[in-house]
Amino acid sequence: MRNLLCLLVWASLIWVPVYGRFVVEKNSLRVTSPDSLKDTYECAIGNFGVPQYGGTMVGTVTYPKSNQKACREYKEVEISFKSKPGGLPTIVLADRGDCYFTLKAWNAQKAGAAAILVADDKIEPLITMDTPEEENSKADYLQNITIPSALISKSFGDSIKKALANGDMVNINLDWRESLPHPDERVEYEFWTNSNDECGPKCDTQIEFIKNFKGAAQILEKGGYTQFTPHYITWYCPEAFILSKQCKSQCINHGRYCAPDPEQDFTKGYDGKDVVVQNLRQACLYKVAHQNKKPWLWWDYVTDFSIRCPMKEQKYGKECADKVIASLGIDVKEIDKCIGDTEADVENPVLKAEQDSQIGHGARGDVTILPTLVINERQYRGKLDKGAVLKAICAGFQETTEPSVCLSDEIETNECLENNGGCWQDKAANVTACKDTFRGRVCECPIVRGVKFVGDGYTHCEVSGAARCAINNGGCWEKTHDSRTYSACIENESKGCKCPPGFKGNGVDSCEDVDECKEKLACQCPECKCKNTFGSYECNCNGDLLYMREHDTCISKKATTEVGWNFVWVIFLGLAAAGIGGYAIYKYRIRRYMDSEIRAIMAQYMPLDNQGEIPNHMHQDI
Repeated sequence: MRNLLCLLVWASLIWVPVYGRFVVEKNSLRVTSPDSLKDTYECAIGNFGVPQYGGTMVGTVTYPKSNQKACREYKEVEISFKSKPGGLPTIVLADRGDCYFTLKAWNAQKAGAAAILVADDKIEPLITMDTPEEENSKADYLQNITIPSALISKSFGDSIKKALANGDMVNINLDWRESLPHPDERVEYEFWTNSNDECGPKCDTQIEFIKNFKGAAQILEKGGYTQFTPHYITWYCPEAFILSKQCKSQCINHGRYCAPDPEQDFTKGYDGKDVVVQNLRQACLYKVAHQNKKPWLWWDYVTDFSIRCPMKEQKYGKECADKVIASLGIDVKEIDKCIGDTEADVENPVLKAEQDSQIGHGARGDVTILPTLVINERQYRGKLDKGAVLKAICAGFQETTEPSVCLSDEIETNECLENNGGCWQDKAANVTACKDTFRGRVCECPIVRGVKFVGDGYTHCEVSGAARCAINNGGCWEKTHDSRTYSACIENESKGCKCPPGFKGNGVDSCEDVDECKEKLACQCPECKCKNTFGSYECNCNGDLLYMREHDTCISKKATTEVGWNFVWVIFLGLAAAGIGGYAIYKYRIRRYMDSEIRAIMAQYMPLDNQGEIPNHMHQDI
């Protein structure tokens, strides 16, 4: 059995091209004190615990005087890393060696540490600290590790130890904000998994994660926030061993696609080729569901299959799988067509694409750890846990484009709740420029009820646009007096405040009533009596006089009436005369026209007195 595992590993090494590589995922570490160490350093993210993707952690480094490799428990009565109220969290520095990385982290966590740094014991490029193989260790604690961990170089570790020995306080800032790319408003992520459910704690972890993460994954996918793709690792059998019993039981398509025996025992249970076929079935189901624009059905199928068709109940096969597929409304024949003939000596296009995808490209390295999440072309490091993975996915969104699920209290801290994030705000209007994001906050002038605020977002924001007066009166002066409201906001203007007529001031925070009487702006005629009012004035005239506001003068009411009626009579008489004259002219012209017509008719029948004989000049041509 072990020979076969070695064979498969050897085969995988043959298959991976020479330019393939494993990429160590890193985050930055910035030392803020002492001055002698102030700088930014790289550290390798551990593949366990919960890295704070998209966030930061500030803490004080402690290097214990005993148990410096952290391979034994720290007794609380001897050493405690719990931070005191008001103090910074404690980050433990431990030396590499003598025990698993995970055990070091677990011991530090139990003693109250907020994070652990492991200093390498030799000069070499940074490596990824991974979980141990279950068969070689007691791994009961592995899923309980929650503190983040990182490997640092030997030289950097030695520098920290020297500073601490000199009595300096070493403060550091662990920064995961740029650990994952966040180029746009959609996150693309892959999950490299396996349909095997008899491979120990790792298989149990995968199945549990899929069940727990299914709801969030489907919400993100249906909302168009993410693009998810499942992948499956396979190996191939070297040509010299294709006809061997081992390869025949572990591979399909003439040794092209292989998987280890689920029980690691060729004499019982299911074979590796059963796992490969089920992997292929799951990949095909995703392909068909994606073509039908329902890629999220993959999560339903894998979850239901693990419950209804487990290996331990001898239901892990096509018959049970087809029932699950049919229950999801997917055509089983389409899946079978995609799977093809697994006994034929030909390439399977789906599994061939899976093998090609396993090879690293761009910033992403080869996929060699199972399970593996790849988010925006970077491999996720850390615990396979719903909350931890959701944090990592949220870190992949461009600032301010993340969905609301990324801004929940369980995922991130709302920095706008404390001192408004240092951004501008108008408490009276309940308007703020602070916008919470997954990584922190941005100070950005808001849009309220369709009205846009403009400014730097930090010291000032002011409303802009034609409808701006509806929001806090456009930031202009406003006052109500005797049930009437006066405003300095200029309607239908994009900006600006101007005191209304009858007031003076800057229009923003003050407009004072103008005393038209005192300043002699109105009601200045000799007969006038002026009285100032709020925003205006009243003017009355002495005696039987009428005030004309537009001319700022007084006139007699009687004279006005007489002049008015005389004017009306003149107009009336003028119109009447014009009508009579027009009628007379009309009658005169009609009569002359009739006389002319009658004379013309009579001239045709008898000569008139004033007409002589008219000679006949007509002749007829022969």
